[in-house]
Amino acid sequence: MSFFKKLFGLGSGSAAVSPEPKSIEHEGYEIIATPYEERGRFQLCGVIAKEIDGERREHRFIRADQFTTLDDAVEMTFFKGRQIIDQSGPRLFEMG
Repeated sequence: MSFFKKLFGLGSGSAAVSPEPKSIEHEGYEIIATPYEERGRFQLCGVIAKEIDGERREHRFIRADQFTTLDDAVEMTFFKGRQIIDQSGPRLFEMG
């Protein structure tokens, strides 16, 4: 059992190394899921990116939601990312 605790960072109480990011496209934006493990649960965290006028712009977001599996955290990160894009659209990268 200690092998799996070391492998997945369980029982350490501190944040473990984040898994390799996964991404999807939505409405011309890239949503990158970047959940991280903390105390045996995965925190919803991601990035929305788009190239505008030759420059890559990014909007980082994190939510209080935590999940017991990485797959659930990634799925909900994509859901939240799509929701942010649908609600904000081009205003997402406006300054001010």
